Amino acid sequence: MVKPEEKARKVIDSLLEAAGWKIQNLNELNLGAALGVAVREFPLKTGAADYLLFVDRKAVGVLKQKLRAQL
Repeated sequence: MVKPEEKARKVIDSLLEAAGWKIQNLNELNLGAALGVAVREFPLKTGAADYLLFVDRKAVGVLKQKLRAQL
């Protein structure tokens, strides 16, 4: 069975890719791979960001996924 977090990640990944972002895991980090790079599970002082977004090698945004219970 697929966990809700895994389902959400697949949806978010597909939306980011459709918008032109290159998705990477932290252990394969290459900020030069594309103009826009989204790095999964990026560590920050306040905890890991689900995605840290880089444009032209500069951090420009943080995504934190929130899950809602299905009714």
